[in-house]
Amino acid sequence: MSTFKHNLVKARSALIFLVGLTLAFWLVYSLETWNPKVVSTEISKQPSFQKITFDNSDVKSRAHRELTERERRWAQTAWRYFENNYIPETGLVNSADKYPAATMWDISSYLLGMIAAERLAIISGAQFDSRVTALLQTLGTMPLFEGKLPNKSYNTGNVAMVTYNNEESQRGIGWSAIDVGRIMVPFNVLVWHYPKHNAAVNQVLAHWDIDAIIENAELFGTAIGDEGETLLLQEGRLGYEEYAAKSFSLISRDVGKALDYEANMKLVDIYGIEIATDDRKPSEFGALNYVVSEPYILDGLEYGWDRFSKELSKRVFNVQKARYERTGVLTAVSEDNIDVAPYFVYNTVFADGQAWNATTESGEDASEFRSVSTKAALGFHALYENDYTAKLVNHVSSNYDPQRGWYSGVYEASGKPNKAITANTNGIILEALHYIQFGPMMSMRVGSGALIAEAEEE
Repeated sequence: MSTFKHNLVKARSALIFLVGLTLAFWLVYSLETWNPKVVSTEISKQPSFQKITFDNSDVKSRAHRELTERERRWAQTAWRYFENNYIPETGLVNSADKYPAATMWDISSYLLGMIAAERLAIISGAQFDSRVTALLQTLGTMPLFEGKLPNKSYNTGNVAMVTYNNEESQRGIGWSAIDVGRIMVPFNVLVWHYPKHNAAVNQVLAHWDIDAIIENAELFGTAIGDEGETLLLQEGRLGYEEYAAKSFSLISRDVGKALDYEANMKLVDIYGIEIATDDRKPSEFGALNYVVSEPYILDGLEYGWDRFSKELSKRVFNVQKARYERTGVLTAVSEDNIDVAPYFVYNTVFADGQAWNATTESGEDASEFRSVSTKAALGFHALYENDYTAKLVNHVSSNYDPQRGWYSGVYEASGKPNKAITANTNGIILEALHYIQFGPMMSMRVGSGALIAEAEEE
């Protein structure tokens, strides 16, 4: 091999990184300069369109600071969940305490929580590298649904594809575009900030057929039909759809329709605050539409928001604050596992035509399980840190088992803890504490000098 070719091969990681970095900065600039339209607040069969009014009064970014000793203990408690539920043979972590299954969303929460733990010096660099290597090895060799993309759930002990009841399925049950979109977030962080893992991330992406998710610039998941056929279904609703699409855009996929906040948006007035909702009909599209805190919290913690998601997030937060001011009931709602049947509930700002609707995945009433979500309380506090978020934090500050991790929430009616303990709650709490000290996960300010130096050494 010639010296030129030899040097070119040696430099390939740095070149790949620089191309990806250029595309990423282009995406951030594009997102921040967006000013799309939204559907009018008038609900009618033929809605008119108008531009959303952006509130630019709070232009300053939140001041980041060192964690307090109390907050560091909170981070250590969250990481304890991942210590307790780690499966060294596969590199995976259980989705719920001692429950041996995981989705791509849960794996993403683990990986992002681990990145936060390493940056906060909760774990060592050597431990981080060892765990990331084991996880990426599994993700790059695991069985895939129809040989294309990760199944919706896996057994964490043997990496078998399973149903949501953790029953082994040779075929699998389909893939989730939103879940795959979420795991692309930590993949992008690894490529930007931890170049020694670039090759392993590329191996995973070579194993997966990412393009199978995208059709006509939208995101599609799959499911099994009544006759055993594979169904390709448009996936994602307002908030989650745009959040997931951003990570695909970072790897140069055309997901323009999925990124368009205006395409399916309708404004609903709650306490004089116009909340963005998704106007696609569940009867037509086969999915309920929920307005919850999580996608907007994640967008802030991980990307730092674009202009549009910042405005929508602020409204979702402010309307929950307004509910407290009107009723005296602390409010921080999101979807969560719960510790009794039906075991998973959407606590929403708005769903199925009703404000403050609490519902199961099948649309059944779950108002008795309405709760203050721990991850939402700490996530909002990380992003806004004001008098109301201080009340939320005080409400959930002892909502954990020091040996097992954070509980999912506090039930609104009884004030008792919802003692479900999950990877998602504990991973997002670590992300929130990371944000307090460093800012967004994707920020090039975090370790950027080391990143460029390591890329050059490659």
